Amino acid sequence: MAYTIESALKCKYIDKVMVSTDSDIYADIARGYGAEVPFFRSGQNSTDVAASIDVLLEVLNMYEERGLYFENFVSLQPTSPFRTENHLDEAFQLFYEKKADSVVSVCECEHSPLLSNVLPDDLNMYGFIRDENNLRRQELRTYYRLNGAIYISRTDKFKQIKSFYGEKSYAYIMQQGGSVDIDTELDFAYAEFLLNLENRRV
Repeated sequence: MAYTIESALKCKYIDKVMVSTDSDIYADIARGYGAEVPFFRSGQNSTDVAASIDVLLEVLNMYEERGLYFENFVSLQPTSPFRTENHLDEAFQLFYEKKADSVVSVCECEHSPLLSNVLPDDLNMYGFIRDENNLRRQELRTYYRLNGAIYISRTDKFKQIKSFYGEKSYAYIMQQGGSVDIDTELDFAYAEFLLNLENRRV
């Protein structure tokens, strides 16, 4: 969370940094690093099954109830600690250049999804790879995946379609090194390894 707050505060396109949480502990940490916590997340949006869309809509609505309306907003998940202010600046520049409704960060897939498929119960692999995709890796098309780091949107459009993926949505491409998304203990260990590696270079 601290890495995310610090990068947001340094971004020249961000005027206000707030953290949505239902935890006093996380709220104190957030304030300690310079973010605002003007209100707490509702119980309905604090469960493991709460949708991030609902959390964002709640935040926007609660600000409007306090008389604050934002033309645009960016959602930054704390599980992407290697996203920097430079990434944010570049994503916002793309947002304004494209006159976009939204910009979402992606990175190149580590492995082509064309070499993936579902398996039947008996594990039979007949037809697992389609003939037209049975190529050398270098000959396969480049695929991109969401990396969870940056979600920018016009507020009015987001409230209208409740999605980041409308007709005027554009991709901001990040390198895989900045796209670490911590969801598991292995992800956390990998992030620590990269951070220690970077610190040794300084």
